[in-house]
Order: sequence, then C-alpha cells, then structure tokens
Amino acid sequence: MLRSRWGAHVPCVALLGLCAVLAAWADAWRPGRPAVAVLLIGPLLACARLGVRATLTTAAWALALAVTVGVVRHVGVGPQLAVEYLVLLVGGLAAVHIARRSAARSARLRQLREVAEVTQAALLRPVDARFGDIDVHTRHHCAVASATVGGDVYAVANTPYGLRVFIGDVRGHGLDAVRVNAEVADGFRDLAYVTADLTELARRLDARIAPVLGPEDFVTAVFAEFAPGEVRLVNCGHPPPLRLGAHPKVLNPVTCSLPLGLGCDPTQSRYWLQSGDRLLLYTDGLVEARDAQGREFPLFERAPWALSQTLPWEALDQLYAEVTAHTGGPLRDDVAMVLCESASAFGAHRAAPADSAPPAFEARGLGQRPSGSARPTPRGSAPDPAAQSPQGLKFAHPPQGPE
Repeated sequence: MLRSRWGAHVPCVALLGLCAVLAAWADAWRPGRPAVAVLLIGPLLACARLGVRATLTTAAWALALAVTVGVVRHVGVGPQLAVEYLVLLVGGLAAVHIARRSAARSARLRQLREVAEVTQAALLRPVDARFGDIDVHTRHHCAVASATVGGDVYAVANTPYGLRVFIGDVRGHGLDAVRVNAEVADGFRDLAYVTADLTELARRLDARIAPVLGPEDFVTAVFAEFAPGEVRLVNCGHPPPLRLGAHPKVLNPVTCSLPLGLGCDPTQSRYWLQSGDRLLLYTDGLVEARDAQGREFPLFERAPWALSQTLPWEALDQLYAEVTAHTGGPLRDDVAMVLCESASAFGAHRAAPADSAPPAFEARGLGQRPSGSARPTPRGSAPDPAAQSPQGLKFAHPPQGPE
C-alpha cells in the first residue's frame, strides 16, 4: 500500500525536482539576475497531466524557489524582475484554474460513461435459460477500457408464435448508440408478442425506430424464430448466423435486405434445426477482430471446435478465448454472442424418406466432405434441401420447406 501511495506522488515530486533544477540553472545562467519566469514550466506541466492539488503544490513550490533565490542573492526587485514575479504568480494561478476545469470535465465524462455502461448492462442482461425446447445463452464482452460504449444489442421474447431472438448492432458508439439500443430492444419486446409474421415484425421495428435515428444511423439485425424442427430467420444487413451440428452451415439470407432505419424490405428463410444443433448469432466485432498482421478472425474455421464444448456457456467462453488468442490481447470492438441449442428431437415431427441422404458438402470455411463419404441420415431427421443443389447454390425460387 505504501508503495502504491508513493507511486501516485512520483510525478509531483519529479516536477518539484524539475523546478529546483530550473531555479539552479537560471541562477547560474544569469548570476544576480534570476530568471523567475522560467519556473512557470513546472505548473504548466502539472496542469496538463496531474490534478488540482499537484498543480497547486508545484505552483507554490516554484514561487517559493523564485523568492528564495532572490533573497539569497540579495537581488533588488526592479521593474523587470517584478514583472517576472507577476508572470509566475499569474501563470501559477492560471495553471491551477486549468487543472480544476480539466478535473471537472473528466469527472463529468466519467459519470456519463458510468451511466452509459449501467444502461448498456441493463439492456444486455445475461441470459442462461431454457425456453421450451431451446436453450439460450448470451455473452457480451466490452472493448478495452478506453473505448466508448458500443452499439451491440440483443433481446429474447418467448411469444405465442414461438421463441424469438433478436441481435443487432447500432452504427456508432457512445450515448447516442445506447439511446438507440434502448429503443430497439423495447420496440422488439413490444412488437414480438403482437406481430405474427417475422418479416412484418422487422418492418414494424424499422418504422418504430426511424424517428430516433440520425440521418446516417442504421441498425443491422437478425431476427430468429424457433418452431418444431426449424428456425426462421430474417436478416437485415447483419453477419449471417452459423448453424453447428450434424450439418454445419452458414445461414446466409436468400436475398439481402437493407439494415433497419434505411427502409428494409426483408424476406424470411427457413432452416432445419435438429436435436443437438446449435445456432450462433453474433455481432461484427467477432469476425472483424484482427491480429497483428491485420487478418480477421477465421470464425468459420474456429467455431466448430470451440462451440463443440459440452456446456453451451463453456462453448461461448471458449470461442471468446479463441478470439483473444487471435488478436493477442483485448478487443477493440464490443462482441455480443447468442448461442441457441435445440434440446429435443424436433426431427421426429417430420419424417424423412427412407432413402434420403444428408448433405454432401459443408458451408464454405467449414471444410469439404467428399461426395462418397456421406453418413446415413439419423432416424427421424430430414435432409437439408438447400444442400441438394450443386455447391449449395440458392434457387431463384427457393423450396417451400426449410433449408
């Protein structure tokens, strides 16, 4: 404790020593005519880097040194020296005033940041719960301490239409982003319970948040709705979710939609979700994390192993550990992750043909499987229709069933 207290006073002591050195140098440079104003360097440096108390101490010390040198050398106070003493006195008082204003401004900024962080924490409360047959687990990691508050947001609503999960990323940082986050989260929770169609939910949320957005603001988002044996997705300009399990797949939207706030007109995509499958929703801070060479985090190479951990919350922690190992330190952007796991044999609701075969390929970045090495389809599961097209190409008119 004593060492830490001493360390806090080292800069102030160093400035006091600097003032003493300056006083000795000025006395040697002009014997009998001490250069008083040069001692003002100490208080000016103190007000720029230290607090009010340290600045006041340095200013008083500089003035005391100037008076001491004058008394010891028996220097008469002429007009020129009087001006230098006056400059030192006024400059010291000005330095103290600057330090006081700087401290007040820092306190206000710190208070605003604390309010923003508390608000963001309230919006991004951790979720580790089961809703029906779906386990939902969330993680949110803030960027380095010096960064401003980010714009990540997620929400969960267990509605009469099924479990609905939302994840989004507001353009920008700071209090404006937190304000938009609150509006987005509240709007989703209000509309999710009264809007049957998922695409209509996205349109209504787009219209609701438009008045609170600036001319250049927008929100990328993914809406997920879980039903027996499938998940329905609406993607509004957000990084695509990742399905992990027997048939890993990057769930790209059939058609791209503009983000919320820009007049989105989304479409819905449907995908199989078998027992034990996991669905990862995330913000762009995960895939845009870069290493020292500027390479982005290879999510689609690392995620299958990291998210194969038995417990979902351990899987999310392992994935974040992979990201920080890739960057070599704390991230520069916030990261939000939502991991949903199908906990029941949904596939039993949809009987598969006896001769059906599983997909003969995997999503790009997750590896290729030779066409002759397909494993038999698990009983009670159904094939992935999108995988039956060559190289996973999307049809101009996609099939009615989930992919």
